[in-house]
Amino acid sequence: MRPETDDDRASGARPAEGAPSGSEEATRNPDTLRLWEEQVSFDKERVETGRVRVRVVTHEREETVEVPLATERVEVERVPIGREVEAAPPRRQEGDTTIVPIVEEVVVLQRKLVLREELRFRLVRTTELHRENVVLRRQEAVVERLPTQELSAPPRSD
Repeated sequence: MRPETDDDRASGARPAEGAPSGSEEATRNPDTLRLWEEQVSFDKERVETGRVRVRVVTHEREETVEVPLATERVEVERVPIGREVEAAPPRRQEGDTTIVPIVEEVVVLQRKLVLREELRFRLVRTTELHRENVVLRRQEAVVERLPTQELSAPPRSD
């Protein structure tokens, strides 16, 4: 332990907490040494050391796409029959084919129905690939670090 000096007073050192003040103790007991402690205080300051600029860049590319397109068409088949019938046959369905009877009246000594032909309709489905060029877009983020010497200039707004 050392006694208080002028350097201690100039440096901002102060007596430790709980220790009696120097003048009281010194007057009571000249053999008492003063104890000192130093304390540190600090403040934080925000300092800008750099900036970054982020841009979004859009890239476009043309690409060919294939899409299946379905079409439907009706095939008509004429089937000659030439047979006599007593009444007009009804329309009927055989699988995916619709049959429509066609009759005609023929004058003979007597009147008879003759089945002349049948029309057969069948639905035919086909699929083909359709090609078309389309434009596809993709975005990319570009990050730029600005040098320290550019910090004095205000940030640009793009």
